[in-house]
Amino acid sequence: MADQEEWSSNANEALEISFVQAAPGSLKTLSSFHPQFTYPIFGDEERIFGYQSLKLNLRFAAHDLRPNLEVLYDKKFKAVGDTKATDIEETLKEWVPEYTFEKLGAFTSHIQNDTSASSFKPPGELLETYQSKGRNFEIWSGELTDPTVQRLVERIQIMISFFIEGGTPLLLDDQDWTLARWRVYFVYEKLSNLPSPNTSPYSIVGYSTSYRFVTYVPTASSKSSTQDFTLPPPTPISPASLPSRARISQFLILPSHHSHGHGTHLYNAMVKTFRASHTCTEITVEDPNEAFDDLRDYCDYKHLLDNGTLARIFLRTDIDPKLSARKIGVRVPTSKLLDMPLLETLRKKNKIAPRQFARVVELYLLTKIAPHNRRAGTARLTQRARATDPNDRAFYYWRLLVKQRVYKKNKDVLIQLDRGERVDKVEQTVGEVAGDYERLLRGMEKWQGAEASGSLDKRDRAKRKVIDEDDEDEDEEMAGDAKRARSEAL
Repeated sequence: MADQEEWSSNANEALEISFVQAAPGSLKTLSSFHPQFTYPIFGDEERIFGYQSLKLNLRFAAHDLRPNLEVLYDKKFKAVGDTKATDIEETLKEWVPEYTFEKLGAFTSHIQNDTSASSFKPPGELLETYQSKGRNFEIWSGELTDPTVQRLVERIQIMISFFIEGGTPLLLDDQDWTLARWRVYFVYEKLSNLPSPNTSPYSIVGYSTSYRFVTYVPTASSKSSTQDFTLPPPTPISPASLPSRARISQFLILPSHHSHGHGTHLYNAMVKTFRASHTCTEITVEDPNEAFDDLRDYCDYKHLLDNGTLARIFLRTDIDPKLSARKIGVRVPTSKLLDMPLLETLRKKNKIAPRQFARVVELYLLTKIAPHNRRAGTARLTQRARATDPNDRAFYYWRLLVKQRVYKKNKDVLIQLDRGERVDKVEQTVGEVAGDYERLLRGMEKWQGAEASGSLDKRDRAKRKVIDEDDEDEDEEMAGDAKRARSEAL
C-alpha cells in the first residue's frame, strides 16, 4: 500500500492549466489554475499511477487556443507484470488534438514566431462589446460548421470535462445538418499594451454553445384540407430557417475571470440573439446546475422587470373565501389567481420556457408582499383567505399558487403517497421554494447599483429539492449525446 501511495498522484493537483501569449524572451502566462475534477479522464478516484513528483502543464495559446502538454516527473514506475505506469498521452489523446503532444520547444517557437497572431480575430460575428473593471471584452458568435469555430471548440472543450460535472465534448465529426444546428459563443478580452509585435490582442475568457431543436408550428393552412397538396421541389434547407427552440448547452467562464460579470453578459447576449430571431420560438436550458439557475433567474427577472412585463401581472386576493382551498390546488384554480391568457401571451413574447416563466412570476409576486408578512411564514395564515391584513391574504394565495404548480408537476409521484404525507411533502417543498426565492432576492439586492458578478455567493447557495425540479423539454429529442448542458463559474 505504501508503494502504491508513493507512485500515485492526485490528478487535480498534478494538472495545471495555463493560457499564454507571445512575449520577448519567453512566453507570458496570463492565467493559470487547476481543474475542478478529472474523473472523466483519469477515473473516479482522479489518480494517476506510476510517477513521483508528477506535474502536467497543459498550456493554451490565449487567442487561438492551440494546446500543448508538458509532462514532468522525478521517477517513473518500472512495469511489474501487468502493473505499469499510466500512459498519460494515450489517456488524453481522445480529449485533445494530436499536436497537443508536440515538444514544448516547438509549441513555444510556434507562438513566438506566429506573425498571424497579431491580426487574429475570433470567428463569426461580433455580438457585443463591454467593459468590466476597466478592461475591454467582446462576445462573438459563429456556427459549428465554420472550420475556425470547430478548431477552437476542438482545442478548448476538454475544459468542459474539467469544470462542468457530467459535461461531455461535442461530436465535431457529425453530419453538416447536425453541426449547423449548433452555435458557439466566445467571450474574449481585448488586450492593450501588447508585449510583442506577434502578440494577439485577444485572450479567451469563456464560451457557450446552443442547439436548435426544430419544432412544428401549426398554421391556418396546415389545418385545412390537404387533398390538393403537392410537395414543393427539393431545395436545400438551413436549420436556421426553421422554427426551433434554442437550448443553451455548455456554458463556461474560466476560473481566472470569475466575479467580473462575464456570465451575465454572455447569457444576456445569447438570449438577446434568440429573442431577435424570427425562427426561435422558445429559450430552454439543458440540465442547469444551481449556479446557472441563479444567473438565469437574475437575468430573466431583470429583463422582464425592465421591459414592463412583470408590471402587468397581478395576483388576485379578492376571491370568495368560500373557494378557499382545503385540498391541494383543487378549490381555487390558477385561472382564478392569475390572468392565464395574458401570462401565456407575455411568456411567448419573451420566449421563456413555461417553468422558468412561472418561477420568475412567482418571484416577482413574492416581492409585492411585505417582508414582515413573508418572514412570519405560515404562522400568520390561520385565517387564510379571510385574513384582514392584505399582505397575509396575498401570501396565502401566493403559497396556493406555488402549491398548484408543484402538485401539478409532481402529481404522478405525489398520488402514490398517503394524503397526510402528500400534504406535508407539498407544504415542505413550498417552504423550500419560498426560502430559495428569498435567497435570490437577497442576492439581487447585492447586485443593485453594482456590476452583476454573474453568480451568487457560494456560501448562500442552496440546492432545489427534487420535487420542484423538472426537464423543460421532456418531449424533446436529444442532440445526439449532447445531454451536457450545465454551467460552471459564472
